[in-house]
Amino acid sequence: MKKILLASALLLALVAGVVFAQNYLKTKTLFLFKKNPTVTINGHKLQVTIADSQEKKQIGLSETKSLPQEKGMIFLFEKPDYYSFWMKNMKLPIDIIYINDDQIVTIQNNVQPIKEQESPIVYTSTEPSDKVLEINAGLAEKYDFKKGDKVKYENLSN
Repeated sequence: MKKILLASALLLALVAGVVFAQNYLKTKTLFLFKKNPTVTINGHKLQVTIADSQEKKQIGLSETKSLPQEKGMIFLFEKPDYYSFWMKNMKLPIDIIYINDDQIVTIQNNVQPIKEQESPIVYTSTEPSDKVLEINAGLAEKYDFKKGDKVKYENLSN
């Protein structure tokens, strides 16, 4: 009986080791110690979800029914360009913040979801951007975010 318990414990330890090793190889960090990605502007730290694949960029926050105050989504692009956004299937209003070279270049404040019968409005930046941050509507104004503000990032790499 002791041999069976010992063998079971060793097998469990081996499986746990394989899971930890696979996770580490994928993320270069143990999931127990993985830090959330954040964006900081004017001393205000926001936890963000990263939209770094085409599918994530297409869906964006459209499946989100509510967004906690200090959370958002950041869209990462390989090169600066004029990226367009619309509110198709959105359920909540947002601020859209366009960023290039780690500073704000354009802010679209209080962008509202569209009603079924309305034609979608396409929002774009006045200058090329390489990142776009979506946060709760009104936060950019509340925190006095403006063009030229510096943006800092933590843990954005996968």
